[in-house]
Amino acid sequence: MSDIENKINFEDKIVDAKDLLDKLLDPNITLSNSVTIYKDGIKKLTQAQKLLDEAKLDFEELNIKKD
Repeated sequence: MSDIENKINFEDKIVDAKDLLDKLLDPNITLSNSVTIYKDGIKKLTQAQKLLDEAKLDFEELNIKKD
């Protein structure tokens, strides 16, 4: 996966998680729906964190090769 694809996927996952958070803030949400949305949000944030960690490793490797 290219750096551009990683950035897009990361940003998409963050936007998706924010959209899910907005749904959780709806006062009319059912408990069942809120649990499902919460789990989906955690999954998206975990995936985004993984992409961020991979980007950090790539950056560190580039700095090591540079030195």
